[in-house]
Amino acid sequence: MEILVTGCAGFIGAALSRRLLETGNEVVGVDNLNDYYDPGLKQDRLALLSDFANFSFRKLDISDREQMEHLFMEIDPRRVVHLAAQAGVRYSISHPHSYISANIAGFLNILEGCRAAAVEPLVYASSSSVYGANENLPFSESDPALHPVSLYGATKRANELMAHSYSHLYDLPVTGLRYFTVYGPWGRPDMSPILFAGKLFAGEPLQVFNRGEHRRDFTYIDDVVEATVRITDRVPDRDADWDGARPDPATGPARCRIYNIGNQNAVNLMDYIKMLEHETGRKAVLEFVDAQPGDVLDTLSDTSRLRDDFGFAPAMPLEQGIKRFVEWYKRYYGDVYLGSELLL
Repeated sequence: MEILVTGCAGFIGAALSRRLLETGNEVVGVDNLNDYYDPGLKQDRLALLSDFANFSFRKLDISDREQMEHLFMEIDPRRVVHLAAQAGVRYSISHPHSYISANIAGFLNILEGCRAAAVEPLVYASSSSVYGANENLPFSESDPALHPVSLYGATKRANELMAHSYSHLYDLPVTGLRYFTVYGPWGRPDMSPILFAGKLFAGEPLQVFNRGEHRRDFTYIDDVVEATVRITDRVPDRDADWDGARPDPATGPARCRIYNIGNQNAVNLMDYIKMLEHETGRKAVLEFVDAQPGDVLDTLSDTSRLRDDFGFAPAMPLEQGIKRFVEWYKRYYGDVYLGSELLL
């Protein structure tokens, strides 16, 4: 099956593309290889995919309407997994226009392409950031998610509403995935695992936001890929029991669904740092600072809907996931950050 994966050089996109290729699918990958973080890491992820004969790559910007219209006419994909986006909560404060261009205009181009190609289904990345100021833990897909605290979270919630409207108007089957703090090998260098590991090995202070008083639901990349593959393999149906008088935001009368993809385990930031200390063999120098604008203090996923519908829930223990991440970090960044004596 020919599957279009946007953001194929990104963290989740590269891991998902590899899994799809290994199981015999034809994958067309799209990425603009921007410099939001080190493009060299994106190129290295892409190089792993290029070894597969059933992979082809297009360097495109999803916000370019003309290019995206041409792409959909050229390849006519049966399924689309849309992972390309401008990521980062804090970056959205200083670069808001990037989020409107990529996450709103870009997503509209994806919806239009999927409508024209009669894609079944479109699966797209949302985020746990949509829960925003909600303090009712664990976060459930049935929560209203009406109070995002960052522009990034607002654009992801907007994507969910846009997807529902297209599903309702054009009978387009769409599924949104609210990912919770994805980590693991080949992860994003703007996120805490690589940031903290680099500081630990360099002996530099770690900035600990909100003075360490927050928790995260860390979700290992392999679990994220497994959940995404299972969801991509199923076309969502209408919810025959949906009641407009008591509307459930996660379902509806259209072929539209939303799922949490999380580990169902909120880990205190200080405990997470101790795990990194153990695996790196380095003691952290801590610099406690205030919470940053746009940050959600605690995240915890309710994945019962994912388990009930697909028989799966992410469950990688954080200790084991951190161990695998640090092993990869040493191999990948060895010469630059660790010194030759630590190369594996």
